[in-house]
Amino acid sequence: MKYEFDAIGFDADDTLWSSEVSFRKYEQEFVELVTPYVEDGVDIKAALTATERANITTYGYGVKSFGLSALEAAIAVSNGAIPASVVAEVLRGVRDHLTEPVRLFESVGEVLSAVSTNHRVVLITKGDLVHQTRKVETSGLAHHFDSVEIVLEKDPKTYAKVLKSLGINPHRFCMVGNSLKSDILPVLELGGFGIYVPYEIHWELDHADHPPAPGSRFVELPNLHDVAGWLAENVV
Repeated sequence: MKYEFDAIGFDADDTLWSSEVSFRKYEQEFVELVTPYVEDGVDIKAALTATERANITTYGYGVKSFGLSALEAAIAVSNGAIPASVVAEVLRGVRDHLTEPVRLFESVGEVLSAVSTNHRVVLITKGDLVHQTRKVETSGLAHHFDSVEIVLEKDPKTYAKVLKSLGINPHRFCMVGNSLKSDILPVLELGGFGIYVPYEIHWELDHADHPPAPGSRFVELPNLHDVAGWLAENVV
């Protein structure tokens, strides 16, 4: 069976470049900074995750949201005893995280070049507008995309709005990404196609169960390099 797609969408973080590794690094630094001011037996990482979960609807996603939640969690788990010096270190980590270089995955440029030769390609990523824009602009990949869409959330309503604005029929749209919850399931719900490329590290708050079984509108590939080949073999 050959498919017909009007456009191919790509996620960014942990699909085209590394992201979650840095979050894990700064999470660990946070735990180490706060530990001396917290009673034994308190799970600082769990407290941070719970705070992030509670704040998503207010702060959204990204490094700045993480930083605000980290400060809130530090105050809570230390019963207000966290010193200004630690607050300053947390803020330094947020700034370092925001300004670190983009680390592309292997063969990303080759894959996008191959796909964009035969297909309309769009980037759809969620998070902080300033930070995500910086990453796109400094990645060296922007020229591959017909459009770059930075959204607050990646759910069926958002995808439907983005695709409508771009004149793309959801039934003729294929999304490539590492997150079932954000990249695959919402597009399947709209009648589109999903190519799931799992990444070894996964954020707890972005977990979702697999679709019942890979079918006519869903495929899982082991790495991004395989995407161009799959499209070449299976798309008109």
